[in-house]
Amino acid sequence: MRIRATGGSATPSKADILKIREAAQAASSGKTAFAASDDTDAPYPLDVTFSNFKIAGAVKVGTTNHVSTTVTYTMTHGTDVDITADDFLTGPYIYKGSYDTPDNMLFGDYPATCTATSSTTASCKGNIDVYPADGELFNSDAGTWHGAALAIAYNGQDPTSADFDITKVGYADQGDLGTTLVQRYSKLTVNASPEPVAKGKTITVTGKLSRANWEDNQYHGYTNQPVKLQFRKYGTSTYSTLKTVYTDSYGNLKTTTTANYDGYWRFSFAGTTTTPSVNATGDFVDVQ
Repeated sequence: MRIRATGGSATPSKADILKIREAAQAASSGKTAFAASDDTDAPYPLDVTFSNFKIAGAVKVGTTNHVSTTVTYTMTHGTDVDITADDFLTGPYIYKGSYDTPDNMLFGDYPATCTATSSTTASCKGNIDVYPADGELFNSDAGTWHGAALAIAYNGQDPTSADFDITKVGYADQGDLGTTLVQRYSKLTVNASPEPVAKGKTITVTGKLSRANWEDNQYHGYTNQPVKLQFRKYGTSTYSTLKTVYTDSYGNLKTTTTANYDGYWRFSFAGTTTTPSVNATGDFVDVQ
């Protein structure tokens, strides 16, 4: 997470945000909506709640490229909460595992942008930013994640200052706002040969299904997965499935079929919860 304020004295880092979150949860004994506490080292509960959390599809993450996914949500707040203050921020995040003790969390680079829709509601838009090359993900993180949002009112407190007083900071945090998939980006290749080929003769179709490994930043074969062999006749726009082939222990694919018409051959993978669907680019074979 690289949350940064757009103005004011607050310039929160990931460590700053997590420190406030952990202090708030400790004060609430793990409750989602924490109540007032006598703990002097905790933020006070901010009168803010979140709803209508929508994330723009599955988060497909490769090995090196920065991935950014848009999130929209509604923020409802009390009349004593000034969402226009320079040091008020809100943002979405997603987490793997339980809300109280998540296995991992992903935030946005910057706070969300919010537009007031009434005196107590605002429509907000933010991002989830992922940097796989920075070691933010383990392979075991692939799968279902949960949506959440938070808000912080720093009220003039600077989290980088030695005089920072967390008890003067307001904090709201809400989980289980929705779900999404965080997936290991997939690649699929195909090659049909010989080219050209006589009509009615056999061709061999080979390829490989691979997916991102977030722990070594390489692509490795996705083993024992069903992949469809498909054909599109030249001059048409639709692929038809001919058979299902399984990847071997290296993710490789190999099968044979009969060539009767000019057209394009491809492999098609339907995807899993951990790995997105992918189609190989069709390989044209000239039938003579």
